[in-house]
Amino acid sequence: MKKIIKFMKSNYKIILPIILVAGLLLSFNLKPDPDPEKEKILLGLVRSALTQGHYQPHTINDDFSEAVFNNFIEGLDPAKRFFTQEDIASFEKYKFQIDDQIKSEDLTFYRVVTSKYLQRVQEAKGFYKEILKHPFDYSKDETFDVDYDEKEFPKNEIDLIVNWRKQFKLSTLSRLHSKIEAQEDKIKEEDSVEVKSFAELEVEAREATLKSMEEFFGYKDEEDDEDWYAVFINSISTEFDPHTTYFAPRTKKRFDIDMAGKIEGIGARLQRKGEYTRVDELISGGPAWRDGNLEVGDIILKVAQEDGEPLDIVGMRLDDAIEYIKGKKGTEVRLTVKKLDGSIEIIPITRDVVEIEETFAKTSIVKMDDRKFGVIDLPKFYIDFSEKNFRNSATDMALEVDRLNKENVEGLVIDLRNNGGGSLDTAIDIAGLFIEEGPIVQVKYKDGKPKVRSDKDYRIQWNKPLVIIVNEISASASEIFAAAMQDYNRAVIIGSKQTYGKGTVQNLLALNRYFDYEKDLGALKMTIQKFYRINGGSTQLKGVVSDVALPDRYAYMDIGERDEKNSLKWDKIESAAYKTWDGYLNFDEVINKSKKRIAENEQFKLIDANAKWLKEGQDDTIVYLNYDKYAEDLKMREEESNQFKALYDYKNNLSFTSPSYELEALKKDSILAKKREIWHKNLSKDIYIEEALNIVADLKVKKGKTLVKN
Repeated sequence: MKKIIKFMKSNYKIILPIILVAGLLLSFNLKPDPDPEKEKILLGLVRSALTQGHYQPHTINDDFSEAVFNNFIEGLDPAKRFFTQEDIASFEKYKFQIDDQIKSEDLTFYRVVTSKYLQRVQEAKGFYKEILKHPFDYSKDETFDVDYDEKEFPKNEIDLIVNWRKQFKLSTLSRLHSKIEAQEDKIKEEDSVEVKSFAELEVEAREATLKSMEEFFGYKDEEDDEDWYAVFINSISTEFDPHTTYFAPRTKKRFDIDMAGKIEGIGARLQRKGEYTRVDELISGGPAWRDGNLEVGDIILKVAQEDGEPLDIVGMRLDDAIEYIKGKKGTEVRLTVKKLDGSIEIIPITRDVVEIEETFAKTSIVKMDDRKFGVIDLPKFYIDFSEKNFRNSATDMALEVDRLNKENVEGLVIDLRNNGGGSLDTAIDIAGLFIEEGPIVQVKYKDGKPKVRSDKDYRIQWNKPLVIIVNEISASASEIFAAAMQDYNRAVIIGSKQTYGKGTVQNLLALNRYFDYEKDLGALKMTIQKFYRINGGSTQLKGVVSDVALPDRYAYMDIGERDEKNSLKWDKIESAAYKTWDGYLNFDEVINKSKKRIAENEQFKLIDANAKWLKEGQDDTIVYLNYDKYAEDLKMREEESNQFKALYDYKNNLSFTSPSYELEALKKDSILAKKREIWHKNLSKDIYIEEALNIVADLKVKKGKTLVKN
């Protein structure tokens, strides 16, 4: 109480009008304009689909009710900037009633929470300008914790306003520091520069924060009952597993557009993580991939168009954030990004057309000691049924392998890093290129026996050494292919300690197909099957464990299926009947040689040290709100990062070229030639490709083909 009184005495000019504005807003009609009939139908449909069709259905009971209670509140207010502990206490009476409300299609809990949420949003709209009228005291020793998952809700309305003030101060502090640094750099470069005072720059930074918040609350004004109800339905669906998701009608339409073909933008798939927009995947060949500065795991904090003022997208709905990031070909977007090491960077990217061609398999040839080897990059297991003579990854891979055989290539490296999966059928067909015939994967519904999916083509298109590179983001069909090659003893799997661990299959259900209703009900993506290796183990959670584990920057990060909430468990079924490929003379010897080489390699040691440092930075969630300490902390972090500069200067001294069949096309297509030039340049800096080539060069294959009964 003394703390609140002290705060109010020292800040009464700010707090008094804030409380008055908040009080006035209480008289407004704050309830949304719902469609109760549609919402009840939707709730009943989703409940029925999940309890009857999900691979591992939950019992909707009091435990489930409590989980949905927490999920929904967190979903609406992940940064804990709207609700108070007093609000949460007022919702508590529904904590163990939601299961019964779901069964009876009673929306009382949903209405109570959304009504309070909208009230709090309106109150915040009333006071944020008042807070930002006054300069912040940057000499005061205070901090702000950005770990919203562990953070408690503000105790009451006063505490809520204090929390908002700290968030505004942090946003302004970040802008102020950037402005001061930019001015100092300009002074060094130019003789006559108009030098602005700290106070003047602070005003500019605060005005920029104000403008950003106006945009934020403008976006909040556009939220409606459909948005909040989607959050509520997903509070139910994601309790079954993280890949079971409801798409509201607007979201489903955007999803369909994105899947349809060409998109103008930066070529990155983004994911909502709490309040943040995180880079989940870079599309091979796209603008962000070509630029090379944006990375998987980066958090996008602000978006600016060309030289315009950056817009703060923290807390923004993912669909809206994407709209700001997308744009016409040739225009520039400037992303303010929090890197894995905790540093803040501004990354300019020129937008371009992102085409599906960028995800096609591509091949490079490298010579090592007068020996020739091939590298095939497979970004996705693609297939397109919409074309008459549809192109797919299996036919493309067969063609590439055939061409490598004709060029007398001795060994092959397949790069599956960042490959999130795709068509299971193509994964099975590609596996068939490297074995005589036999099972590739087992697929199981919740009831019934597993179905064994096999390669039935007796041809072995490639009977030479094979190495497959994976990382923590290699998922789904990538894991099926890599696991099959590992179980057959056909390839050496190298890369991260383990792959992503997504061993489940989803089906997209258009809900209007199951209920004749005039309004669009959206769609439900639901987990209906599970993958199992031919050795009987699931790829769920455990993924594929590499034969040779290489240190990488994601090694200590929470990035796989095992780090997702409500993931299905790992289990095992009976092994399928298959015969291992006994074609290598020195398989174990090569693996041991590689492990020794890695352990002695200074670059890999530095990569591991960097990964540990990145994890430490990720775990440090306390930010100084004192300017000097904030600047000192950033400077210290930057100085620490200098010890890892050698990571970015590394070159493997290998020369990569396009296969002979592609050389003529490169002369005619300057864009393709540029893309290949960038790819080959990246390969020449890639220590993982280098080690994969060392392994494939060491592998020796027996003459003829030998199969051993498993």
